[in-house]
Amino acid sequence: MSSGSAGITARSSAAQKRRSTDARRRRRRAALVLGSVIVVLAAIVVALPLFRSAYEHLTLPLDHEDIIVQQAHEKGLDPALIAAVIYAESKFDPRTSSAGAEGLMQILPATAEFLAHRSGATTFTVADLASPQVNITYGSYYLRYLLGTYRGNEMLALAAYNGGQANVDEWVARARAHGHALTVAEIPFPETRAYVEKVLHAQRQYRSTYPSQLGYH
Repeated sequence: MSSGSAGITARSSAAQKRRSTDARRRRRRAALVLGSVIVVLAAIVVALPLFRSAYEHLTLPLDHEDIIVQQAHEKGLDPALIAAVIYAESKFDPRTSSAGAEGLMQILPATAEFLAHRSGATTFTVADLASPQVNITYGSYYLRYLLGTYRGNEMLALAAYNGGQANVDEWVARARAHGHALTVAEIPFPETRAYVEKVLHAQRQYRSTYPSQLGYH
């Protein structure tokens, strides 16, 4: 073999080794990338329920579920209805409204005094409404009272919770005079109409989102 042929053979062998080395490096990089992708996907799968839970709590918060379930059981209410009213009233952020309504279920002091008298409470003070236990207890009692007044009609009870019982009685009488029952669409107050729709929608969401927390199973 001539020296020229030997040189060509050596260069060809070196090139093959480089190609083989490059191929191994590419396979190792691909394996590393694939491994990283698998790790990331596994982390996402593990974290997804946590992200979903955080998102749900942010968009549809729920706190004091033990009190909600307790009051629902004691007063024969749907726990999701109580949660939905709290969501519509305060989004579980207790505060005093510009109208003076207090706490999670935004109860007016005059309404609370009425409820305290009706329920036989003797030591109630308006400051008690800052307590989640007291506020949810009184709000649930009021819901039970309104549902009893309107024969279990949640739409009318919610309209009265927001717009006042006297107004709802007038709307019901007006609809009855025209030969039909009051519908949500016929509620004259836009705020009350939107409130009723919001609570009924949130009630369905709470049932499906928090079935175990609200005692459905």
